Amino acid sequence: MYKIKLNQFEGPLDLLLFFIKRDELNIYDIPISKITSEFMSYLHMMKQLDLEVAGEFLLMAATLMQIKVRMLLPKEVNNKGEGIDPRTDLVNALLEYKRYKEMSEEFAYMEANQRKIYSRSYFKADKKEKVENVEKLLKNITIYDLLKAFKKVLIDRQNEPVHEIEKFNVTIDEQIDFILGRISKSDYVHFLDLVAGMRQKLRIIVTFIALLELIKLGAVGIEETPNFNDFMIYRIADGKDLQLGY
Repeated sequence: MYKIKLNQFEGPLDLLLFFIKRDELNIYDIPISKITSEFMSYLHMMKQLDLEVAGEFLLMAATLMQIKVRMLLPKEVNNKGEGIDPRTDLVNALLEYKRYKEMSEEFAYMEANQRKIYSRSYFKADKKEKVENVEKLLKNITIYDLLKAFKKVLIDRQNEPVHEIEKFNVTIDEQIDFILGRISKSDYVHFLDLVAGMRQKLRIIVTFIALLELIKLGAVGIEETPNFNDFMIYRIADGKDLQLGY
């Protein structure tokens, strides 16, 4: 089997903020049972994809479970007889992280504006094309959006009847050719349409990995759609020019 690893994660706090923003939750009154269930679901999905789960994600999972248990027990009180909310530390951490994230985005905005100002000299602005290419590849979409669509496809295949195990061979190269072949017939293809005829989970997984490889090589781009569980794939480069290295 082919394996992929992500060495950098956006972090568990970033994932929790994503849930809060997506579901329009009150950060000061977090429904801990719902958010714990969502967090564990994504953690399980990362393991299904054979991704290396960072220790901070496991620590956050343990923290959420501990908070959930404490909320089921009789309410704790402090020395003044006031009730203690087990979520307080988590809320404070999320608020602090949110402030730092907003500051980081503000600095990024200031940096982007500063790049438009050039000193009095003769030089060519570099990396401009690279930034534009990134915008072409990922249009307002995150790794969590990709996982959401991938998760829905796997869930739809969970009720497969049991069959005798047969050897099933599929490679990333084959699925790269398959994806390029589909998008060569039109300007774009939806992910759910791409895997609609696939009944084996292994083929879906290898196809998803092939898609990530094509995005990395700059051969295709992805864009969000009104359907939260789907995304659109469109062609960027000529597949004949790709250097796959397999």
